[in-house]
Amino acid sequence: MELTLAEKVALTAGLNYWHTRGVPRLGIPSILLCDGPHGLRKQRAADGFDATAVPATCFPTASALAATWDTALVEEVGVALGEEARAEGVSVLLGPGANIKRTALCGRNFEYFSEDPYLSSRMAAAWIAGVQSTGVGAALKHFAANNQEHRRYTVDALVDERALREIYLASFEYAVREARPAMVMAAYNRLNGAYCTTNAELLTRVLRDEWGFDGAVVSDWGATNGRAEAIAAGMDLEMPGFDGMGDDELLHMVHSGALSHASLDRAARNVVRLVERTADPNGSYDRDAHHALARRAAAAGTVLLRNEGVLPLPATGSVAILGAFARQPRYQGAGSSGVTPHRVDNLWDSLLERTDSDRLRYAPGYPRSGGGVDADLLEEARSLAARSEVAVVVVGLPEAYETEGLDRDHLDLPPSHTALVQAVAEVNPRTVVVLANGAPVLMPWAERVGAIVEAYLGGQAGGSALAEVLLGQAEPGGRLAETFPVALADNPVHTWPNGPATVEYRESVYVGYRYYDWAGARVAFPFGHGLSYTTFEWSPVAFTTYGDSVTVSTTVTNTGNRAGSEVVQVYVHDVESTVYRPEQELKGFAKVWLEPGERRQVEITLEQQAFAVWDGGWVVEAGTFEVRLGGSSRDIRSSVPVVVKGDGRELRPSTYDPATFAQRYGRPLPRNELDHRGTYTLNTPLGDIRHPVARLLLAVLRRGARSAFRSTADNPMVLAIDRLLADATPRMLPMISLARIRPRAARALVEIANGRPWRALRRQP
Repeated sequence: MELTLAEKVALTAGLNYWHTRGVPRLGIPSILLCDGPHGLRKQRAADGFDATAVPATCFPTASALAATWDTALVEEVGVALGEEARAEGVSVLLGPGANIKRTALCGRNFEYFSEDPYLSSRMAAAWIAGVQSTGVGAALKHFAANNQEHRRYTVDALVDERALREIYLASFEYAVREARPAMVMAAYNRLNGAYCTTNAELLTRVLRDEWGFDGAVVSDWGATNGRAEAIAAGMDLEMPGFDGMGDDELLHMVHSGALSHASLDRAARNVVRLVERTADPNGSYDRDAHHALARRAAAAGTVLLRNEGVLPLPATGSVAILGAFARQPRYQGAGSSGVTPHRVDNLWDSLLERTDSDRLRYAPGYPRSGGGVDADLLEEARSLAARSEVAVVVVGLPEAYETEGLDRDHLDLPPSHTALVQAVAEVNPRTVVVLANGAPVLMPWAERVGAIVEAYLGGQAGGSALAEVLLGQAEPGGRLAETFPVALADNPVHTWPNGPATVEYRESVYVGYRYYDWAGARVAFPFGHGLSYTTFEWSPVAFTTYGDSVTVSTTVTNTGNRAGSEVVQVYVHDVESTVYRPEQELKGFAKVWLEPGERRQVEITLEQQAFAVWDGGWVVEAGTFEVRLGGSSRDIRSSVPVVVKGDGRELRPSTYDPATFAQRYGRPLPRNELDHRGTYTLNTPLGDIRHPVARLLLAVLRRGARSAFRSTADNPMVLAIDRLLADATPRMLPMISLARIRPRAARALVEIANGRPWRALRRQP
């Protein structure tokens, strides 16, 4: 039996907030989609955004997983996530997030892997492979150029073609081609003028035709800018849905010829294939085993940034543990990826379990809630540090500082955290600073402390993992997947136009270390950096060629007295390029584990793509390249020149100048202004609509949302509600109100705000 036209239409939108619609007549079931980049977030309620969820293992966030530089370990985490999803009847996990960390200020950076597309795409592919090995689908997100939370629902990312291909799409391409995710999620934002959900260039010509994606494209929740237009562009499933709302309008579009039968057939077919690929999840999992895996992943992603012989902690002697985070940890991000963990380990209790408790003393040092400097708490910590042989200060970013929905205004730690570090460092030179944060922070005190440990957001087992790292029972196996700047102003991205309507990617391909290394700019800690408790020697790089590929090799020897891991990073520098290029780009890596005295040869193969640039297509220019092996982008151990024969095509010569962005963009720049009366549309942010009705509606929505979240007052999404609602648009009102506000009412609001109330009275669907 075949689908009827009405059934095809029904399949292209959800049943409710989290379920797809089924076709009982044909035995096609409804399936459940859930958040889950670092742990399953299955809500107890079927509709709306509910802060409560069933318990699940909270693994380290993506920023910590990427710092492992260990694709096998990330795949293990993916398997565990898939097992937990199956056990809860979940068919698709909404993750991973493969967006590039264009700016350290992005409030959602904890949920993304890296500033580098090569590393990000490999981590994403490993995550997807793990999840999908269990029969659960993965939804790779947020496609594409979704690199900020500021005005995220409407902002137009203006990206030149080279940057788009070499940086922002490259972060997804490998994962799509190699891991074949069941779904790709189209982002909220616009990209070069078109909303991602209605961007045919993005969803059809690139994703499907060029990359061969054969899964289903789902909208981010509320991102669809017209279901018919989105389906025509290549989207298959609108989420959320409200059991038929909008179906009649879509049917009319098909009957009128505004939407082709072929496009609708494709969308319905892809949703049916998704169901067939992922339906009937069931099973169980070992909570203790998953907790142990979470602890192993947290340790592997812990980065030792600095160590002046202070770590590991000595087996004897007094140790002061300072900072409220040591007992009440910050262990995960905030927003749609928030997990209800089975349990949470904290550093203090974990240390008590692993060492002589008589030598440990604790003081909170600052208010856990993130308030200002408390003089009494500060003095108590300072006094305890002065009487101790080693002081461990645990600081970082409280939930209010980084959350989905809000970008950060600065990279500073809270004043109370900075004050604690400075006070303790003044009285104890053997001070260890432990950072709990999802993204870079400034460390003006870095040279005055004995050690710095970047623990990131380590998940529910982060406390026990950190205890083992500090005591030397586990190795700090991480390397930075992002650059830590000295000052925010050192990167010009933050001085360029960002809203209200557009954001200009004037830096082009110079993102993260690509900018810092090209400009010779100072950094606090470079991309790829991380120390070990042991030492390594690398032999000079050697290479062999076979066809168009180059294999580089080095022998790594553990010259210390402890087992440890090293990450060999391969960078490519174009010596003779006729176009502007970064100083160097990561094109390969390998992590190797060695016992004391053990040596191992590491081989990494670079395919022709490693030398290519985008110029209307991938082009490899003939000439000399330098292949560099390093421990970071600023720690090159050896290099070798390699002559590449190229593919016979020539590049159009070009130079880089941020002032010529409009020319490089290659089309007229759209206006970057607020809408005003007479120009308001269904895509105008509610906070921008200057009309009493809109202001009243926004106030009512805010009051309702705050009331809902107060039931879990510790949920940091409360802090983002006002901004999220102000940035939301009239077309999103049905989702926000759970269909209490219908599309007709949303259109009426726009007409009233534009001073045309008589149009609001017209009969509309």
